[in-house]
Amino acid sequence: MADLLIAPFVDLPFLRLALAASVLVSVTCAIAGTFVVLRGLAFAGDAMAHGVLPGIAVALLLGASPVLGAALSAAVMMAGVGVITRRSRLGSDTAIGLLFVGMLAVGVMITSRSESFVGDITRVLFGQLLGVRGVDLAWQAAALAAVGTIAWAARRPFLLMSVDEGLARTSGFRPAPYHALMLAMVGITIVASFRTVGTLLVLGMLVAPAATGALVARRVATVGLVAAGCGAFASWAGLLLSYHL
Repeated sequence: MADLLIAPFVDLPFLRLALAASVLVSVTCAIAGTFVVLRGLAFAGDAMAHGVLPGIAVALLLGASPVLGAALSAAVMMAGVGVITRRSRLGSDTAIGLLFVGMLAVGVMITSRSESFVGDITRVLFGQLLGVRGVDLAWQAAALAAVGTIAWAARRPFLLMSVDEGLARTSGFRPAPYHALMLAMVGITIVASFRTVGTLLVLGMLVAPAATGALVARRVATVGLVAAGCGAFASWAGLLLSYHL
C-alpha cells in the first residue's frame, strides 16, 4: 500500500516539487480563504482571480513577467472597486461585477490578437503544476509568509469585520483600510498562486476548503487548519490519482 501512496513522490522529483508547491498554495489559500468566507468576499475573490487576466496577457505579449502583470492588474482591480464605491451610488458588489466583466472581456480581446497564445492561456487558466521549479517554491513561500503576517497582525479587526463592521468601528478600528488590507491579502494569494494552479482553480482553493472548515469548526484558527488540511489532502490525492490513471 505504501508503494501506491508514497512511492511516486519518492521516485519522481517533479512530483515532489508539485506536491510541495500545492501544499504551499493550500496553506496560503486557507489563510486568506478563511476571511474570504467569513467576510462574504467570495464574489470579490472570483472577480480578482479573473481580473488579473488582462495584466497577464499584456505581460506575455510584451515578453515581461506574468507575475508583474498579474500584480498590476490586481492593483487596478482593487483601486477601481474603491473609486466606484466611494464616488458613486453603486454598491461594492455592483462595482466588482462591472470591473469583473470588463477586465475579463479586455483579457479575452488581448489574447485573441495572438495566434501563439493558445498554450499560454491554458497555463494561465489551469496553471502548470508539473512544471514547478525551486524558484517557484521560494516565491510561494514568500507569499505565504506575507499573507500569514497580514492575517496575524490584523486578526482582531478582520474577525470583528466578519461579524459586523459597526462592531469593528466601536472597537476602535476603521473598517475601510482593513477592508483594503484584506483585499490586498487576497490579491497576493491569487498573484502568487496562479502559476501553480491557474486563475480558474485558485478560486476553488480559496473558497471550497475554507467553506468546509466553516461548516465543521467554531474557531477561526480551526477553520484555517481544516481548510489547509483539506486543500493539502486534495492536492496529494489529485496528483496520486493522475499518476496512477
